Amino acid sequence: MDEIRIIEVKQSVFEDNDKDAEMLRAELKEKKTVLINLMSSPGSGKTTLLLGLARRFKERLRLGVMEVDIDSAVDAKTMLSAGVDTIQIHTGGMCHLDADMTRQGLLELGFEGYDLVVLENVGNLVCPAEFDTGAHFNMTVLSVPEGDDKPLKYPLMYETCSVLVINKVDVLPYFDFDTERVVANARMRNPEIKVFFVSAKTGQGLDELAEHLLERVNAHLTE
Repeated sequence: MDEIRIIEVKQSVFEDNDKDAEMLRAELKEKKTVLINLMSSPGSGKTTLLLGLARRFKERLRLGVMEVDIDSAVDAKTMLSAGVDTIQIHTGGMCHLDADMTRQGLLELGFEGYDLVVLENVGNLVCPAEFDTGAHFNMTVLSVPEGDDKPLKYPLMYETCSVLVINKVDVLPYFDFDTERVVANARMRNPEIKVFFVSAKTGQGLDELAEHLLERVNAHLTE
């Protein structure tokens, strides 16, 4: 019997995507644009958080946003109504964006002239974390109602993100959510992860988060 050939399709896909991601980062560097990949589960408050950050970035940098969903343009309309340059990307049923898809979105947005572009990825704690989008760094949002155990259940999301935003802290009194435990769980996955506690609804903690992101953006722009 002939020897069976085994083709590792997933490994090949990741290798190709990693090359695309590095090429995109090089292109972004030439254009002096920083890309942040924002991830979380559905309903964590990513869009409301982005609105709050956009208000704090105003007059300090030029911001563009790419909203990614399987369908609808709800989030893009919300951002546009707030005066933020935004495009909507539909994945056609896919649960993530890869580097080539991200580049296509950037070309549609016309990323020349933006200091910062935020990619609001598909709401999902698994697939988006597997693919390098070409972003300079990843940020994830965990809302209080989701529970403090998510870093234990979805390790890759927290391993690949350098910033963790705990959102909806205004409802902490109503949920069994331990702030010390969630930090410990996240740092078990990623000892260097930066953790911020915010309420996108009330604005609590957003100034500190915005300043941290501005420092990182400026650091990349001056490299």
